[in-house]
Amino acid sequence: MPFTYIIFSEKLNKYYTDACIDLDRRLYEHNIGHSKFTSNGIPWTIKYSEYFDTLQEAKKWEMKIKKMKSRKYIENLIKVGRASRL
Repeated sequence: MPFTYIIFSEKLNKYYTDACIDLDRRLYEHNIGHSKFTSNGIPWTIKYSEYFDTLQEAKKWEMKIKKMKSRKYIENLIKVGRASRL
């Protein structure tokens, strides 16, 4: 199932946004250091995830979130969830 997700590292006090097909596997990969970018922030926790019909839709939403370049926007999205996208 395609997802857009946001994970958070308390160690770095940073959010990371991405899209994937298997959310459990992807979180596992982040937490074993598979991704160089996220390896310094272990452990990561999921703060937001949203299912889409296609990976293309999930990636489109990921890019929209990233274009906002705003921690405030991300934290509001986490708080409000899907309703803020409609």
